[in-house]
Amino acid sequence: MQHAMTTTAFTLDGFRITKTLGVVRGITVRSRSIFGTIGASLQTLVGGNITLFTELCEKTRAEAFEMMVAHAEQLGANAVVGIRYDATEILQGVTEVLCYGTAVVVAPI
Repeated sequence: MQHAMTTTAFTLDGFRITKTLGVVRGITVRSRSIFGTIGASLQTLVGGNITLFTELCEKTRAEAFEMMVAHAEQLGANAVVGIRYDATEILQGVTEVLCYGTAVVVAPI
């Protein structure tokens, strides 16, 4: 599935939804390594963007997104609409990231 066929909106410009296949999701659980935590703690001393955490968050969200897209493809979807993210701290330093949306089949208008 092309990433252009995914959106946080509930419609895709130039396409109409012909079939709704249901909710799809991608879930990943990540923890910070001790080295990453120490490195990020050192970055807080100088202020600004804590790049170690930014990179971890970006990788985690991308992984959850790709899992969601794969789930949609398994159902036969060619698009996903209404995409959202959610995160929950399970334990201190352990976070679940969920990416979910509605798998649909679309056709050009």
